[in-house]
Amino acid sequence: RLTATSPYGRTKLVIEEVLRDCHAADEKWKILILRYFNPIGAHPSGILGEDPQGIPNNLMPFVAQVCVGRREKLSVFGDDYDTPDGTGVRDYIHVVDLAKGHVAALDALYDGEEDFGCEAVNLGTGKGVSVLELVEGMAKATGKPVPYEISPRRPGDVAALYADPKRAEELLKWKATLGIKEMCEDTWRWQSNNPYGYVKQEEIVQ
Repeated sequence: RLTATSPYGRTKLVIEEVLRDCHAADEKWKILILRYFNPIGAHPSGILGEDPQGIPNNLMPFVAQVCVGRREKLSVFGDDYDTPDGTGVRDYIHVVDLAKGHVAALDALYDGEEDFGCEAVNLGTGKGVSVLELVEGMAKATGKPVPYEISPRRPGDVAALYADPKRAEELLKWKATLGIKEMCEDTWRWQSNNPYGYVKQEEIVQ
């Protein structure tokens, strides 16, 4: 039985249960549930990227803002997890791979011959990357170190979480092809070209 470790995770689980109930009530529904964990990166053109408002809640946009000088340093929450370098491990996926995964899912729903009913598939790389590995990737992309400090763990965080994308490859004929190098380089291209996101610096009210 599926369980969640946080209220946010619980919301995802509830939605999955609603979709399964929908299919159980009317089997004519064809439903694909796409599970993904940590989309990062940007369009390689540097024109489209993530622009969170306020203080970013996710790791990569925060690191990017540190790299561009908008924030002083990154707080790494915990360095004593049971992982290779002690920091949390997650399955990061490039947003371009993720977009292609959605297209593949739509193709399977509308053009595919298989009647899969209601099924969940993981869109991920299947490879875990630690916080410090991501920080190092951004350091290589920018050509300079990323300032950070070690802070206490956050409640609800788990040591490692990454996907098994095998079913997506089988059902959708989809596989992630971009790695952490491309994710960091594309993030930096977007953020360095757009330090304040979609807002110009002169438009910011002090």
